[in-house]
Amino acid sequence: MQVEALKVFCDVAELRSFSKAAAVNGISQPTVTRLIRQLEERLGGPLVDRTKRPPHLTSLGRDYHAGVKRLLDQFIELEASLRREYSGLALTVRVAAIYSVGLSDMGHYVEQFARHFPHARVRIDYVHPKQVYEQVRDGSADLGLISYPMSSREFKVLPWRDEVMVLACAPTHPLAHYRSIAPWRLRGQKFVAFERGLVIRQRVDRYLHEHGVDVDIVHEFDNIETIKKGIEVGAGVGILPEPMLREEVRVGTLKVIKLEGPPLLRPLGIIHRRGADLSMAAQGFIDLLRGEPVSHRNGKRHRVRS
Repeated sequence: MQVEALKVFCDVAELRSFSKAAAVNGISQPTVTRLIRQLEERLGGPLVDRTKRPPHLTSLGRDYHAGVKRLLDQFIELEASLRREYSGLALTVRVAAIYSVGLSDMGHYVEQFARHFPHARVRIDYVHPKQVYEQVRDGSADLGLISYPMSSREFKVLPWRDEVMVLACAPTHPLAHYRSIAPWRLRGQKFVAFERGLVIRQRVDRYLHEHGVDVDIVHEFDNIETIKKGIEVGAGVGILPEPMLREEVRVGTLKVIKLEGPPLLRPLGIIHRRGADLSMAAQGFIDLLRGEPVSHRNGKRHRVRS
């Protein structure tokens, strides 16, 4: 029996939805249905009552879920423990981060970390937002750096910083001479946007809708760097976090225009698994990110309360 099938069952039980379980696991809904049926055949009885909406667990399903959940938690903890012990990662803080946290910022934090923890190191893996949650969940990352972080029974969120969103355009764009601009002036503008489904796209769409603005979306990308390139070549304007544009403004490839009115913010947060056994090095890196005093206790681990 595959561990993945057990996790899918737990997701169906907790989300009370076959489609949502499919989405969080990156598989199709028919695949979820097939995996659940295989488990039911193995146990000799139904785990899910499909006659109800949303689906409910049967008594067998409830007992099975309670036991499987404990096993999965133990499995994840075992893998993480062995990985630390046998892969030489005991003094490595493993961080999964979205692409747009700022490479220069991270370099600064890593340098500070090296001064506080000379015998440890930080390994940062830049990935898609969905993969940040996946890596923290499966224990391959100690910490996740994510925008619009979502707290849940699995993840604890620590606020990091809020970034102001601004309008970005090419220096030759007709709007480039403005220092600030009312949102209504964006009506009908060609727009380089984030892909649908990303939280940042949803927030920007909501902001434009609240101001009665319809834009002409000409391109959609899943990361800030590609969006910036599209704006640079004159494909359209875009709304992006101001810190992510400072280098382009410095070298003159992009112009930044303040959006008038209440600011549109992109919150960044640090996530880790609830109850995670974080090393003092990992806690030290959190302290550095949040600008707090760094604690040192000879690299010993401590339990993080849920």
